[in-house]
Amino acid sequence: MFKKNLAKLEVLVTSLLLIGASHSFAADNTQDNIKAIVDAAIGPVMQKQNIPGMAVAVLVNEKPYYFNYGVASKTNQQPVTDDTLFEIGSVSKTFTATLAGYAQAQGKLNPSERVSHYLPELQGSAFDRITVLQLGTYSAGGLPLQFPDAFDTQDKMLDYFKQWKPTYAAGTHRQYSNPSLGLFGYVAAKSLGAPFDELMEKTLFPKLGLKNSYIHVPEARMSHYAQGYTQDDEPVRVGPGALDAEAYGVKTTSTDLLRYVEANIRPEPLEAPLHKAIDLTQSGYYQVAGTTTQGLGWEFYPYPVKLDRLLTGNSSEMALEAYKVSPFNPAHPPQKNALFNKTGSTRGFGAYVVYVPAKKVGIVMLANKNYPNPVRVKAAYQILNALEGVQ
Repeated sequence: MFKKNLAKLEVLVTSLLLIGASHSFAADNTQDNIKAIVDAAIGPVMQKQNIPGMAVAVLVNEKPYYFNYGVASKTNQQPVTDDTLFEIGSVSKTFTATLAGYAQAQGKLNPSERVSHYLPELQGSAFDRITVLQLGTYSAGGLPLQFPDAFDTQDKMLDYFKQWKPTYAAGTHRQYSNPSLGLFGYVAAKSLGAPFDELMEKTLFPKLGLKNSYIHVPEARMSHYAQGYTQDDEPVRVGPGALDAEAYGVKTTSTDLLRYVEANIRPEPLEAPLHKAIDLTQSGYYQVAGTTTQGLGWEFYPYPVKLDRLLTGNSSEMALEAYKVSPFNPAHPPQKNALFNKTGSTRGFGAYVVYVPAKKVGIVMLANKNYPNPVRVKAAYQILNALEGVQ
């Protein structure tokens, strides 16, 4: 009897070991498949665009995968790792929008209120007739892409807004604008009663579970801060400017940024105000150019979406020109079956984030060189389509 039971036990143990080995093999196979997909998309981009280093992170069925390429600095040949900090440029706007949504969820910020209600310094200006929401959706009436040089400092930016005159009636046109989204973040911080950078680093990032994200990179983390490069391969990092933190100031890792994507895909575990904030960023406020739905920070499209439509929505024309908008009243609630995306650039860095909540898939691409948006979009689209085969 003992020998018979022992034999049964050996069979059971062997079966469990085989099952474990098959699961391990399947996991390894998935990792290898995803790596092959990412390598095939990213390798040619780095070569053709002469990009020193990239960090790519992919979320598939709520599991993260990280892939690093090249160097963070050409001077010391330090390789890119999961902990390398990159400037993410205008992807920062999605964080700014999340902070504004957080203020709204707590009853501190009313998006329908006039801007001058929160900023008495702007009473008597055009901002007596412009709402906070219009700032957050680039529809204030034609604010430019950048501040004029004479006003591009923190102490001069309110002087610019005091004298600015709209080109269009508020709410009728979209014109992508750092001053618009930047002032949106500034107002949100005012409503919460603390400086913007402090709210980001001490409140929003921690609540999102981000441990290596900064407005001001601390000295202890400077060795992990990638060196950016211009088109002429000159080293460069982002400099100070009016509302720079609000519009393009976040520095983060692929690990943290993918964790942020996961929070946007599945916000349910977050505290209620933050969950509500993410819902607000993913709500649709209007359609522009017949292609793109404008959220707060994010732009999105029904999924699946054709590449041409995605390229149009991320084109230089969409960044530089004014377009009439078709408002949604009320705003459309968040759609799981949509593709959300945002590009971001500084002089020396290029970023792209895309995710589809219904598919539980997300892609983060960070580079220490600014390269064309269409190249980023095509590479991410290639990865996204290929991932359909491994889910």
